[in-house]
Amino acid sequence: MGKVDNKWALILGASSGFGEATALELSKHGYNICGVHFDRKSALPKVDKIIERIGANGVEALFFNRNAADEEQRAAVLDELKAHFDEASGTSQVMVMMHSLAFGTLRPFITDDPKDAITKKHMDMTQDVMANSLVYWVQDVIQRGLVGAGSHIFAMTSSGGHEVWATYGAVSAAKAALESHCRQLAHELSSRNIAVNAIRAGVTDTPALRKIPGHEEMIKIGKKKNPGGRLTRPQDVATAITSLSDPNNTWMTGNIIGVDGGEDISG
Repeated sequence: MGKVDNKWALILGASSGFGEATALELSKHGYNICGVHFDRKSALPKVDKIIERIGANGVEALFFNRNAADEEQRAAVLDELKAHFDEASGTSQVMVMMHSLAFGTLRPFITDDPKDAITKKHMDMTQDVMANSLVYWVQDVIQRGLVGAGSHIFAMTSSGGHEVWATYGAVSAAKAALESHCRQLAHELSSRNIAVNAIRAGVTDTPALRKIPGHEEMIKIGKKKNPGGRLTRPQDVATAITSLSDPNNTWMTGNIIGVDGGEDISG
């Protein structure tokens, strides 16, 4: 791998939860942050504070309030990032890309009233945002030369990829697909010395979790089941991703890495 003067992290879902924590942690280790988020106007003051905290670590922060699942908006973000790289002195590269998009439909498959059941539109949207968008982002960063040898790509999955929960069916299917996409990308990018891994966090009290019907029970079960005696925290994931992002560590690829205190292996 050649010398990189300006290392960047591209975080999809950077305004809360795992994405926010990872952006802040990586900034402490010298990564400039390109954050993509999709928030209402009322949430933007919080985003401004995240940007301020990143800047306080002596690095750059480029944030975009865009729909990461939209093809044109994805292209616009990456074109602007590439232009920024081209204008900078020295060599810039996205050394870490994180896919942490949590936007899907939480409806059961089977209901007494068909109007309450999930539809094709719901299923397709969930799959596209939470799984397929990873492939499209990776294709576009590769085509623009934004990542290269020594880069790491991470995607956030969950135990829902192999377990069930009421109303979680579409998201569970998307997580299973996301894990499959990670394996395929790892296979195809291995020769380029780019690692791709899925991070399976334990139950974590994030805004995304609180949108799931019955999340209170999930939290209760998670605390009881976890041998560490607590839920996973966003900082646990941020610390793991930072530790795994050594550019000389790309031989570890194609995995589903548990960051859950042993929750998933506990009965």
